[in-house]
Amino acid sequence: MEYIVEKIGMSRTIANSSKPVTLLRVLDAKVCEVNENTGIVAYKSGKKMNKAIEGQQKKYSISSEFNRFVTLEVANSEAGDIDLTPLAEAKVLKSTFTTKGRGFSGAMKRWNFGGGPGAHGHRFGRRTGSIGNAEWPGRVMKGKKMPGQYGNTQNSVKNEIISFDAENKIIAVIGSVSGANGSLGRVKVAR
Repeated sequence: MEYIVEKIGMSRTIANSSKPVTLLRVLDAKVCEVNENTGIVAYKSGKKMNKAIEGQQKKYSISSEFNRFVTLEVANSEAGDIDLTPLAEAKVLKSTFTTKGRGFSGAMKRWNFGGGPGAHGHRFGRRTGSIGNAEWPGRVMKGKKMPGQYGNTQNSVKNEIISFDAENKIIAVIGSVSGANGSLGRVKVAR
């Protein structure tokens, strides 16, 4: 089963052996339509509104605050509020978030290169260095680690659930999850 979640941030458990945890809030969502084990789910996100969204809201007769639609695996057998019972029984979640975007970055930041020494009149510094061969193959090989767009990609990671607060819809998972605080992502019950 899949859910749309918001990353709240990180914290720690209060125990003898303290563990880092990430707090995720499950967003309020309505299942609009169910086909076998997948369903069309509406959730709240921002103020975006256009005629296509209004048409979907009218078709499924839901309020105007639910302005985003997505297809997810759901536990529901009929339309209505999304069923959260699989989360109470789950032990492991697969979280998919978009990583923080760092823009166009140099090779040292992007690939953790060492760079050259910082003294004695040389010009290497923070530059990439040699990128190809002269005679054979006489070209830069595909996949060469070079400067470019860093971050802003989808990343999935499996985390063990340490607790689930059904009343406030907050999941605490061990370890970190990609993305900035307040960003939206998906979680899937893995086990």
